[in-house]
Amino acid sequence: MPGTMSMTADELAALDRQHLWHPFTQQQSWMEEAFPIIASADDTTLYDTEGNAYIDGVSSLWCNVHGHRHPAIDIAIKDQLDRVAHSTMLGLSHAPAVNLAERLVDLAPDGLTRVFFSDNGSTACEIALKMAYQWWYQHGEWWRAGFVCLRNSYHGDTLGSVSVGGIELFHSLYRPLLFEAWQAEPGDSDALRAILAEHADRCAAVIVEPLVQGAAGIRVQPEGYLRAVRELCDEFGVFLICDEVATGFGRTGTMFACEQEDVTPDFMCLAKGLTGGYLPLAATLTTERVYEGFLGRHEQFRTFFHGHTYSGNPLACAAALATLRIFEQERTLERLQAKIALLAELLDDQVRRLPAVREVRRCGFMVGIELDGFPVEARIGHRVTLEARRGTGADAGAAQVLLG
Repeated sequence: MPGTMSMTADELAALDRQHLWHPFTQQQSWMEEAFPIIASADDTTLYDTEGNAYIDGVSSLWCNVHGHRHPAIDIAIKDQLDRVAHSTMLGLSHAPAVNLAERLVDLAPDGLTRVFFSDNGSTACEIALKMAYQWWYQHGEWWRAGFVCLRNSYHGDTLGSVSVGGIELFHSLYRPLLFEAWQAEPGDSDALRAILAEHADRCAAVIVEPLVQGAAGIRVQPEGYLRAVRELCDEFGVFLICDEVATGFGRTGTMFACEQEDVTPDFMCLAKGLTGGYLPLAATLTTERVYEGFLGRHEQFRTFFHGHTYSGNPLACAAALATLRIFEQERTLERLQAKIALLAELLDDQVRRLPAVREVRRCGFMVGIELDGFPVEARIGHRVTLEARRGTGADAGAAQVLLG
């Protein structure tokens, strides 16, 4: 078989259809449609095998923070390659993971002092759920095996994260495999209070996406809601898990969404933008109180029995450290504010007034445009994606946008 560099786009597409299974994709439709095959990238632009240019309109699924092929991240990874590409963290340590943990603690809300690495957002949440339950178990309250989540929540696709997911289209099929979770109405602190009043004694933690629910359709929570959730967790004596996988690293306008309501969760889950979109890496941050609950003699078996082969991978940690340095050196968050204001202005002027637009929802750089009056079978979201991909006008080759 010839190498992929010498294969045509048609040959690659044929092999894709023959062997690949794409995430969140109806493969029957995929087999019937053309699709770009990305060959290279630079800054905010992706290039396919035919030489067409596309704006990376979803930041490669919200993880590309500083652009493709940023020199500082490229160099950091190449430098780390000259040392070691991977080493387990079971019984060993290495400088990139140590330094990254220290940097994350410096950036995180006060009180988050411990970092547990994994490799994607779902596992970051899974770890928080397991830690919360095991902490209560080791304090003699083994029955605290339930969790409270929000309706239409999304925390990933592993079974623990699915258990606290509230999007029926994604999650309902798997309910027989899942543990118990109570769903609260997003943005309604009274509804959360009622659930906790009834179930707090059996609840390990409340898990939320702070400020905005991403996969639910950019559902923005009312001001003060996150602060109210923190106070209710304190009142009823349950942990708070904040899933910042999508909202972290500037997406809402601050480094972490929790900052905007001065909230320190008991667990904070990070991934996506952590490495600037270069390599898989996730982190679950927690408090000294939680950490100390797992200390004990070997024979007590209070160890957190969880780990991943690529936890704290040195290359990924080097990329993450470079990403965080760029935030400082390029004043990313400061420069972002004018862009957020411009985005809001353009949405008001050019999108909100369109007759097919029912609502525009926005939190920082996270935007949801809800269209109205189209049946499910019309696949209108997919059609918008295809139209954006095609571009318009004489400069279509430079104006195409990848939305999915």
